[in-house]
Amino acid sequence: MQDKLVTLIGGGGFLGRYAAQHLLQQGARVRFAQRDPRAAEFLRPLGGLGQTQFVATDIRKPESLARALQGSDAVVNLVGILKGDFQAIQAEGARNVAVAAATVGATSLVHVSAIGADSRSASQYGRTKGEGDDAVRAAFPTATILRPSIVFGREDQFVNRFAGMIASAPVVPVLRAATRFQPVYVDDVARAIAASLADPARFGGKMIELGGPDVLSMGALIRWIADAIGRHPTIIELPDSMGGLIAMLGFLPGAPITQDQWRMLQSDNVVAPDAEHFSGFGIVPTPLASVAPTWLVRYRRNGRFSSDAAA
Repeated sequence: MQDKLVTLIGGGGFLGRYAAQHLLQQGARVRFAQRDPRAAEFLRPLGGLGQTQFVATDIRKPESLARALQGSDAVVNLVGILKGDFQAIQAEGARNVAVAAATVGATSLVHVSAIGADSRSASQYGRTKGEGDDAVRAAFPTATILRPSIVFGREDQFVNRFAGMIASAPVVPVLRAATRFQPVYVDDVARAIAASLADPARFGGKMIELGGPDVLSMGALIRWIADAIGRHPTIIELPDSMGGLIAMLGFLPGAPITQDQWRMLQSDNVVAPDAEHFSGFGIVPTPLASVAPTWLVRYRRNGRFSSDAAA
C-alpha cells in the first residue's frame, strides 16, 4: 500500500478511524471523504506530512463523489445508517460509490455491508443493505464486500449504550433475549479492510462475513456487560407481544427501538456456516472479554478505583 491513495468514505466514523490507522502504518495516503470533513480532522496527526487529505462529499450526489474519488487507487465505503433514508444511503449511495470508483479507475473497492443484508429482507435496513451489495457487484465486479456482525470497540454505540443503561437503571428490560449475535472487534474488521485492499487479486470479488469468536444471545450479552461493570440490576426478558408494542412507538423521540430495528431482531446475526470468514485473512478474531473491560471500567460505581476493575 506504500504511496497508494485510499479514499475512505465516512472515514471519520467509528470503523474508519481504525482502518485509517492500519493503512497509514502501511504507508498509504488516506483521503477522508464525508459530508463534513472537519469532523475527521482529529485524525490528521495519525499520518505524516502530506499523508492525509480531507474532502467533502455526499454519496447521494454522484458529481460530488466523482470529485472526491479523483486519483484514488482504492476506495472504501464505510457509510451506513440505523435510521433515516435507507434507500438513498445504503442502496443508491452504495451504487453511486461503486460507479464512481470504477469511473476514476480505482483498482480495488471494499464495501462494508452487514450480516443479514438481503434484498428480500423484511427490514428496510437489511433490504437496502442487500440492494446495495447487489449494486456494488454489478458496477464493480471485483469489489470485496465485508459483512460484519455487531461491531464493538471503545467508541461503539452498542455495548456502550447497554452499559450506560445498566449503570443507570435498577431494572433493565431486554427485547428478543434469544436473538444471537457474534460481536466482532472493530480493529479486526479494520485489519480485514486493509488486507483486502493490499491484495485485490486474492480478495476481489469475494463476500466475506466477519464475526468474533463468541456467539451470544441478547440476554447473555446484557448479563455479561452487567457483570463486567459490576452492576446487578433486575433484568427482565420481555415477551415478543410487549416488544412489538414498544417498537410501534419507535417514531417518538428517545424511543428505545424502531419498528425496523425490531424486524432486524427477528433473525440471528451470526456468520453463516458456509460463508468465507476471518480465516481467509489469517486473522484470529478478538474475544469481547479480552478487550472490552478496559473501557467498560468507566461504568463501574467507582470507575478505575473499583476493587475489581480491569488493569
